[in-house]
Amino acid sequence: MTLIEKFEKLKDDLKALESVAVAFSGGVDSTLLLKVAHDVLGDKAVAITIFSSLFPHRDYLEGSKFCSDNKITQIMCPVDSLKISGIKENSRNRCYLCKKDLFTRLLNIAKERNIANVIDGSNLNDGKEYRPGSRALKELGIKSPLRMAGLSKSDVIELSKVLGLPTWDVSSFACLASRFVYGEPITKEKLKMVENSEQLLSDMGFQRYMVYIHDKFARLEIMPEDFTMMLQAEARMKIYKALKEFGFSYVTLDLKDYNVDLEVEGEDE
Repeated sequence: MTLIEKFEKLKDDLKALESVAVAFSGGVDSTLLLKVAHDVLGDKAVAITIFSSLFPHRDYLEGSKFCSDNKITQIMCPVDSLKISGIKENSRNRCYLCKKDLFTRLLNIAKERNIANVIDGSNLNDGKEYRPGSRALKELGIKSPLRMAGLSKSDVIELSKVLGLPTWDVSSFACLASRFVYGEPITKEKLKMVENSEQLLSDMGFQRYMVYIHDKFARLEIMPEDFTMMLQAEARMKIYKALKEFGFSYVTLDLKDYNVDLEVEGEDE
């Protein structure tokens, strides 16, 4: 199908759902889905946003502004994710446990408001690899209209650009818990260390980056074309001093460069 045909299918599929609650993170995928759903269904399309320490605060601010600008009802769902069994301990099925808990909450909110469906922004590319969080969504009956319409990540970006959405050129990131190797305990303090570090890299102009945490070690992944900027004395010392202030004892640069495989809208690894 052409991109226009996929777009028309997306609109038809959303219309058939009659009423939807969009799991809205503020990323490129869920923003496109929310915009089209609201265009098609009007007030019968609302956004539900999980408010948790697992997600950067800047995402909430940008997502809330988008909903306000487009007069879309946004429901905030505060969650202490570290109280979900298996999350704080960072078990290997952490993502499955997290998604199962969070989307069960979204289903309950939708039921209370007589909303027929909860939908998420998974696209066609998300189905090409194993993601434990996706298994949880399937078990709960969460629908993924972008994927159902055959829209790939590149399609989503192109449509977002055509529609003038502010997220069309914004890199997607997995949740902050993905910066912890399995078995590394997840705490609010460490999550904040990672969030502050990545915000610094964003403010300095790095486009794609990850700051992994290994106890008190920070391991930075950036794109190869940004290595030159990273190694400039002024930038290097600014990053080093800031991350030390955030709580890291050591700051390292991964020579393997940025892991594109982790650039996902959802919270899966």
